[in-house]
Amino acid sequence: MDDEQKVSRSTRNNKKGKKKSHKVRNTILSILLLLILAVAGLLGYAYMQTKGAVDKAYVAPNIKKARDVSGVLKKGKPISILLLGTDTGELNRNYKGRTDSMMVLTINPKTNKTTIMSIPRDTLIAIDGYENTFPQKINSAYSYGSAATTIKTVQKWLNVPIDYYALVNMGGMEKVVNKIGGVKVNSPLTFDFNPDTAHATGNNVYSFTEGSSTYSHNGQTYSKMNGKAALAFSRMRYDDPKGDYGRQIRQRLVLQGIIEAAKDNPTKLLDSGFLNSVSSSTQTDLTYNDMITIARKYAKAAGNISNDNIQGDSYSLSSGSTEVVSSDEKQRATNVLRKSLDLKSAKTGPLYGGNVSVSEMNSLGVPTN
Repeated sequence: MDDEQKVSRSTRNNKKGKKKSHKVRNTILSILLLLILAVAGLLGYAYMQTKGAVDKAYVAPNIKKARDVSGVLKKGKPISILLLGTDTGELNRNYKGRTDSMMVLTINPKTNKTTIMSIPRDTLIAIDGYENTFPQKINSAYSYGSAATTIKTVQKWLNVPIDYYALVNMGGMEKVVNKIGGVKVNSPLTFDFNPDTAHATGNNVYSFTEGSSTYSHNGQTYSKMNGKAALAFSRMRYDDPKGDYGRQIRQRLVLQGIIEAAKDNPTKLLDSGFLNSVSSSTQTDLTYNDMITIARKYAKAAGNISNDNIQGDSYSLSSGSTEVVSSDEKQRATNVLRKSLDLKSAKTGPLYGGNVSVSEMNSLGVPTN
């Protein structure tokens, strides 16, 4: 492997290239719907408007799942949900684009534990059913075959069953944060960020301080993030020493902040106009009844969240930079997820998911095993 072809993570993370800014594709609304709308159903409050909003968001992936998900949910066994995010405006049922935020969420009602495993958006992959397009990044799987292809690609790559999926755009997350009255999040680092420029320049700069939930914007100091501040906090990438991995950490911090705020006053979100508004920002194959079952059997797990992320190494290819996740790291992630689902240990999936020849790997200069 040519040393010049492999780019170290430290070099990558400190680089401030002139690339177009990739806004964070947040997945927060997805979990919020699972926890809050389901609780609303349990309370019997605003039943019709709640069910109507969930029904609008329902989009089946039209694939045979790796296991009988209805049976798994009915028996109260651990479940997995693939969380996907985009920021390309309000969602519609025919949209094809990239899902640059990807997380595998597992909920175990026996251990009362929720595990969130983040997947690097630039992971090198052979998309299931589209191996002839290799090399690809895992965030492009959705553009080839929507949720179905993304689900099949992720579960084949990790050898972990994906029971459900939820896709959300960041406009929905902003609405939720504002509706619950903001969130308190302690920043893991000190940084300035302008969502308009993707850097710390311009007239719309948000300033965050390490270890504090207080931030400033346009000369004013605030102790709680509104929707726009939460987006700015979640989106910064280039000035984070950990690069995209640091951004994933901040996404999860906002996610936890929303869950905590929503648990304190869930009925605040039970407004028919609001629910219908955010439903246009969401797609999922969880039905209303599924959400009610989750609330009844899995709700306690929301109070015990474990965060993790898959680590990759950066490679510079002719098609652009990408992340290669080693077999050992993939196996570690597979072990964590399968254990959280109470499944037997098993070997992780193929290095790049789909079938790729050794000659193709060698021609790119990437690992073959």
